[in-house]
Amino acid sequence: MLRLLGMMLLAGCLAVPARAQDAGSPEALAAARELSAIMTGDTLTQVTAALTAQIWPNIEKAFGNKVDAATMAEMRGEFEKTVAAFANDVMKDAPAVYARHFTAQELNDIVAFYKSPTGVKALHEMPKVLADVGVQMAPRMQAMQADLNARIGVVLQKHGYKN
Repeated sequence: MLRLLGMMLLAGCLAVPARAQDAGSPEALAAARELSAIMTGDTLTQVTAALTAQIWPNIEKAFGNKVDAATMAEMRGEFEKTVAAFANDVMKDAPAVYARHFTAQELNDIVAFYKSPTGVKALHEMPKVLADVGVQMAPRMQAMQADLNARIGVVLQKHGYKN
């Protein structure tokens, strides 16, 4: 029970809550569309590749010798297509989100940055940086979850609940 509660709490903490905010001005939305177009191309390809590199080995391990190589290859293809389609679908909503959080001028400034040499490099390198951070974070998640479960257990016991 504590493990399930801990996982639910962690998921709840990591989820981004939906907020009712102003949709942003038409100018902000136009700038946000330009920003989204800049950020979507190669970045989505890299994110898909990074997610595949990080997640696929676990899927392969789970199936082990239960399926043949052709089946595994087809499954990987479906996995990659699904991740790419999901990322593309999520990015369709990005301009409206950007426009809610930034003014048109701020978005134009961000677009100008991403068109600069440093911005172009950032777009190319950030998916790799985030993948590296994810790799470093993954081994720590189990320990964090165990610590969270223990802490929740202490609170439950303090208030008379059995875990």
